[in-house]
Amino acid sequence: MNTKNSKTFVEDFMSYVVSKDPGQLEFHQAVKEVVETLADFLLANPRYLYSRILERMVEAERIIQFRVPWADDRGNIHINRGYRVEMNSAIGPYKGGLRFHPTVNQSILKFLAFEQVLKNSLTSLPMGGGKGGSDFDPKNKSNNEIMRFCQSFMTELHRHIGPNTDVPAGDIGVGGREIGFLYGQYKRLKNEFTGVLTGKGVAWGGSLLRPEATGFGAVYFAQHMLNRIGENITGQIISVSGFGNVAWGAITKINELGGKVVTISGPDGYIYDKNGISGEKVDYLLELRATNNDIVEPFAEEFDTQFIPKKRPWELAVDLAIPCATENELNIEDAKQLVKNGCKMLVEASNMGCTAEAVEYLNANIGYAPGKAANAGGVAVSGLEMTQNSMRLAWSREEVDSKLHSIMRNIHEMCEKYGKEADGSINYVKGANIAGFVKVANSMMAQGLV
Repeated sequence: MNTKNSKTFVEDFMSYVVSKDPGQLEFHQAVKEVVETLADFLLANPRYLYSRILERMVEAERIIQFRVPWADDRGNIHINRGYRVEMNSAIGPYKGGLRFHPTVNQSILKFLAFEQVLKNSLTSLPMGGGKGGSDFDPKNKSNNEIMRFCQSFMTELHRHIGPNTDVPAGDIGVGGREIGFLYGQYKRLKNEFTGVLTGKGVAWGGSLLRPEATGFGAVYFAQHMLNRIGENITGQIISVSGFGNVAWGAITKINELGGKVVTISGPDGYIYDKNGISGEKVDYLLELRATNNDIVEPFAEEFDTQFIPKKRPWELAVDLAIPCATENELNIEDAKQLVKNGCKMLVEASNMGCTAEAVEYLNANIGYAPGKAANAGGVAVSGLEMTQNSMRLAWSREEVDSKLHSIMRNIHEMCEKYGKEADGSINYVKGANIAGFVKVANSMMAQGLV
């Protein structure tokens, strides 16, 4: 590989990745974003190049694909695909969510698993990276249909996971209900009560604060970014996308810290509430999600607020933007509009929430925090759940929140350490990628050819 300069290095490495995995666009995007920020660091530290650490990190240790047959309430048989991408276990058992959504494919799960490796490394907890799921769509399915699917899915998956091997969690389409069905089937098959899944109910091994954790963590990260420039959340006008657990958690913490959230969104459009989404409006988000209809228009009807159909909330003038929905939900046009309207910071609570072009533009113009750093709060509390399960303890809400805040502060400090530019500014993308990479890379080198 030609390593004469960083541009050539990136081009050569991406040619290698694309040739190995043609057509996996989401995976290519995730890898390129990391490699572009690592290039200069790697060229200055050739021991990583000699050991071909990066080539090893983009190759999953194991990818499992399986069929998932299940019966609907009318007795009709359906077949879906199940996956588990076990990406890297250098610093701990594979850890990462399960996603049930029609868009799930190997490319998306590999991008998520690759990001998860670096994200989990940033938490400083002993967790490797993985991701899994199915192209099953839980929308408009009955509880019994979802239960039968989850039982069929776990009947195969249980062979490949365990508390010291691979510990899945929830993700899009996999909430507390699905985790319950999955865990019940695992327990039936293995005849043991163990911490093999996180996001469990508090009464049966779960951790307090887990549903809110991703949103809480992203807001804590934003608070540290603001503190660095002499500001805080109080009084900030904030645009949030999505309306699930991540958005709910972020809005709850923003309100607690004195900020004002004026938007939520769904596939059908977005809500603009100039008075702020607080109080019973926040509670209603949980009801809205529970309907499984994936729309936000009913929120406008319930609270007499403005609904803007078929558009995204990034056209508004706000101080901060926090994407909380899904990958590539914010494009270059959205980014330019945010900056034009005076937005000073964007913090990703979703995974790879911005397109590559949007990231480049935002990183050059305002404060930008990538998901692998800012949304690590969810997996951090999952790691804390694993610890509680291992110790047979249950920590209070205050203890978990304190530990989460400490983890997010440490992640911000690592981003500062590795992302500081010559002019004193912080490149959070570079900082997060290098900090996450170093721990995993050093562990892999110490363990030999693994």
